[in-house]
Amino acid sequence: MVEPLGKKVKRIAWGITGSGDQMIETYSILVDIKDRTGVETMVFLSKEGETVMKWYHLWDKIQKDFPNFKVDAGPNSPFIAGPLQMGYYDFLLIAPATANTVAKIVYGIADTLVTNAVSQTAKGKTPIFILPVDQKRGTVKTAAPSGKAFELSMREVDVTNSEKLAQMENISVLASPYDIYDIFGLEKPSEDITIKVKERKKSKTRK
Repeated sequence: MVEPLGKKVKRIAWGITGSGDQMIETYSILVDIKDRTGVETMVFLSKEGETVMKWYHLWDKIQKDFPNFKVDAGPNSPFIAGPLQMGYYDFLLIAPATANTVAKIVYGIADTLVTNAVSQTAKGKTPIFILPVDQKRGTVKTAAPSGKAFELSMREVDVTNSEKLAQMENISVLASPYDIYDIFGLEKPSEDITIKVKERKKSKTRK
């Protein structure tokens, strides 16, 4: 469990990388939190994040749900590192985070909008929360955009990097997308809120 920030969260920055695993859950949770709290959310995507959002049929939807929306044009463009360092946002969330993104953060490589945002934010006092998709040894179940379930085997190097990430300054690692509720001090929903997104996708497919 992640400790709540202990204050009312007014404004957050949410970075999305190129991971399909846990994307639907994360997206649904952020929409639910926005609806429940009115938190202002600035969304920024890596280039691969843009690809995944389109693959999961969320590209048009995310721009409607989160109008403050930015796409990677370079490590420092659009310029978000400054506001993050200065505390304009209550926290930085990277979710879900690919193994590639985690490895770059662990080894200090800041050559994308997402990894540069983390490296620069870590120099200030703004809290950083990251959800690595590869953090448990063994196999994990995930789903394709069609909804078909399949399994992935975690690589030792990726799990080890996630463990190293948890030891870095100013970074808290989330074990599950549902830990985001804990940051806000909100009660987790009793129903599967991801059904709402899945149902919309099925409806769109039938048309």
